[in-house]
Amino acid sequence: MGATLFLAACGERQAESDFAHGYLPIVSDGATNMTPRIQTLWNGSWIAALLVGLVVWGLTLWCVVAYRRRKGDPQLPPQVRYNMPIEILYTVLPVMMVGVLFFYTARDEAAILENDGPVDVKIDVIGKKWGWDFNYNDEDVYVAGRQAVLTGVEGVEETLPTLVLPVDQTVEVEVYGIDVNHSFWVPAWLFKMDAIAGAPNEFHVTPTKIGMFQGKCAELCGEYHSEMLFNVQVVEQDEYEAFIESLRDQGNTGQLITELAGALEREAATPQPEGESEAAEELTPDGH
Repeated sequence: MGATLFLAACGERQAESDFAHGYLPIVSDGATNMTPRIQTLWNGSWIAALLVGLVVWGLTLWCVVAYRRRKGDPQLPPQVRYNMPIEILYTVLPVMMVGVLFFYTARDEAAILENDGPVDVKIDVIGKKWGWDFNYNDEDVYVAGRQAVLTGVEGVEETLPTLVLPVDQTVEVEVYGIDVNHSFWVPAWLFKMDAIAGAPNEFHVTPTKIGMFQGKCAELCGEYHSEMLFNVQVVEQDEYEAFIESLRDQGNTGQLITELAGALEREAATPQPEGESEAAEELTPDGH
């Protein structure tokens, strides 16, 4: 509601800013080291698509007007089976346009997913039904998340698991799915990475803008997919260190399980109604 009122109050200035950013989230400006590249690719793509659309619409309208049926015209115009130059043109031009789009997309994708180089922080992001866990590898602490409870009452964001990161530090993120497929998505970063069950993915990112950013699962993963929410908070280095110490003070030391089998072990360790415990035991690595 607050965001809606703010946007309404901004009026025309906000609309101009939206157009200048290709209608991408304004909060993404300077959010990470990779958002400028993504914004440039997006703006170039839709401008090129708009130009192609204008040409196609213009030619279509011209044909409608120039070749409209006039009084005294025969019942049918001359029937032409083919026009080789035109057929070559509308075959070669689309191939060239797709080739250009493919080149820039592949170039930027390779740069965004480049994982070489030193890192300052190593994180495990663990997707589970229906929440998120975060391991801080070097600090040997973790954040255990739970499913969001969406009641319509304000303040839900404060109950969500929060991934706290230091500003201007390169972060190595390993993304895991421990039960079904999920997808780690931070809209303000203009980026998502799939959490494939049993097949971790990795990316590097450098947050460059302090603030709180919303995140969610972008892969339909089950009944409560819409409640699989989290926050990303980018802070100064001293605040980050204080956060790590607070996790230690809470006893959140060690690392949460990232393997696919971990989900089955947790399920087996959870008290279950009589008659279901044997089935859970069969799912554990030691079950028979």
